[in-house]
Amino acid sequence: MKAFIRNIEFIVPSKNLTNQDLVKENPDWDVDKIYELTGINNRYVVEEETSADLAVKSGEKFFSKYPETKEQIDYIIFCTQSPDYFLPTSACLVQDRLGLSKEVGAIDVNQGCSGFVYSLGLAKGLIESDQAANVLVITADTYSRFINDKDKSVRTLFGDASACCLVSTSEDSKKICPLVHGTDGSGGKNLIVPHGGMRSPISDDSFIENIDENNNVRAPSNLYMNGSAIYTFTLKEIPKVFNSILARNDISFDEIDLVVLHQANKFMLDSLQKKLKIPDNKMHRSYEHFGNTVSSTIPIGLKIEMEKGYEGSKKVLILGFGVGLSWAGTIIDI
Repeated sequence: MKAFIRNIEFIVPSKNLTNQDLVKENPDWDVDKIYELTGINNRYVVEEETSADLAVKSGEKFFSKYPETKEQIDYIIFCTQSPDYFLPTSACLVQDRLGLSKEVGAIDVNQGCSGFVYSLGLAKGLIESDQAANVLVITADTYSRFINDKDKSVRTLFGDASACCLVSTSEDSKKICPLVHGTDGSGGKNLIVPHGGMRSPISDDSFIENIDENNNVRAPSNLYMNGSAIYTFTLKEIPKVFNSILARNDISFDEIDLVVLHQANKFMLDSLQKKLKIPDNKMHRSYEHFGNTVSSTIPIGLKIEMEKGYEGSKKVLILGFGVGLSWAGTIIDI
């Protein structure tokens, strides 16, 4: 029994935040410089919505397209780093709001940029161990809720989104291949919201803003990213992981039709593409229109590629990396 990706849908919030909008709020920022460094023109951000709200919307969109699948779902994996509550599990709330059977399993996965691939691995394990047959994998993150409006280092990068993916038992040659995972928790401090959990609960100090050496403003309750450290980690580790995925699956890069990496930003992907010698026709890019949507970047990319209407199937290498620090990758057919 093998697992494969059956269908994907995604949604974004209604509020579109362009580079021009950012510069109107922060006149010392530069529209052209933002695009030059990030490759991002706009991103979508929530106003009052939560990650679970987005998850429900992407699930509803999915079931409107594929209504016959709703009664087939027997497990939900909800991947988010911005849950509605510490407890209960957001996946349980999503199960109820989507009107799914009470006989489904439901868990949250607190993982970010590599979270979709991690969740695929869990879905694959559930299916191939005969615990489930149709696993709904939903990703949703609302990093904009953590970001200080005056912090150019992250506000120009991140957008909010949700993707809904059905992983089922394979009916043909399509499958999710063996995965490669990795973790380096020593770098956890380089992409973090310092206050808000049990280690550093919210206090009066959580909202005191500070200005860093690059004139970015943030408080301990805001998202912090050490961009240079994340870049160094990525360029050091991800090429090795890329080659490990090929070796793990005994396949050459010539046999890969498409590469969908986590859509961090243009600068990061340009560097990886050059180092890995990926030709343009194999390199997916969609960050320009959505920004870095964390756990949803890869499923959004896959959906965009699926809609191109390829003849036959395409063998796709997917690889997520970032917050944690963590990484995960595999090969799938679309």
